[in-house]
Amino acid sequence: MIKLDRPILDAEDVFAACISRIRDPGLKQRMTDVATDIVDASEEFDDAAAHNRLHQIVRQAMVGGLVTKAEMEAVYTNRMAKKGAPGRDAYDTLFTSAPQGKCPLCGHRTVSTLDHHLPKAHYPALAVAPLNLVPACGDCNKAKLASLPATASEETLHPYFDDITGDRWLYAEVVEEDPAALRFFVNAPAHWGAVLSARVGLHFRTLGLAKLYASEAADELLNIRHQLQIIHAAGGAAMVRAEMEERRQSASAVRVNGWRTITFEAFAESEWFCNGGFG
Repeated sequence: MIKLDRPILDAEDVFAACISRIRDPGLKQRMTDVATDIVDASEEFDDAAAHNRLHQIVRQAMVGGLVTKAEMEAVYTNRMAKKGAPGRDAYDTLFTSAPQGKCPLCGHRTVSTLDHHLPKAHYPALAVAPLNLVPACGDCNKAKLASLPATASEETLHPYFDDITGDRWLYAEVVEEDPAALRFFVNAPAHWGAVLSARVGLHFRTLGLAKLYASEAADELLNIRHQLQIIHAAGGAAMVRAEMEERRQSASAVRVNGWRTITFEAFAESEWFCNGGFG
């Protein structure tokens, strides 16, 4: 996961912008009347996310007893996400906040949407709350659609609040077959504790990162196989290992837990691979 800075957008301002062009007087009044509920929900989310208590936020069918779930979903879809919508500036600000446009949830694919960390279908007051909206790729967004935490251990990672970039947690091992493959897995450091370890494991499984990274590693190997054959012919396993270690160091300077870093490390540590297992 890639850590993102918290958005500086104000929940009240974003909601006000989104509902600013509502023409129906009755709907406009009901939306205005729940503005305080929207702000309160955002503040509750902020506190809960910071203390790993998002699972304690109560699901709602309506906002303030006045605005339905469907109406709030329409605020997001038609008045924030839609091009030309009054809240589109806020949407674009959040959308472009991920470095190099990479999805912070998988750390690999390109951002294509905003993910509701807590789904708007169950938490309508958070439908346009900036802290609940995370830039993400379509695959990660779909994978999280049914994500409803019931305990602290069932909360997937939130890029605005969780930072695991300083710790090594991603590993891989070579599967000795033809063609060579990698099995990626999470190995949490001891100081994390049970809850964070469970959350990272859940995040990894929910988003199917083992399969994604294994696929990317297989493609990477396909691209460098010919070069490795030449290196092996010239200097044997030792030279192949040195090449993999050099690539690992280069990738690690960008992201310690990036799939490329872990791929080259696993290749370098495998005697079978360095002795020609790459094919």
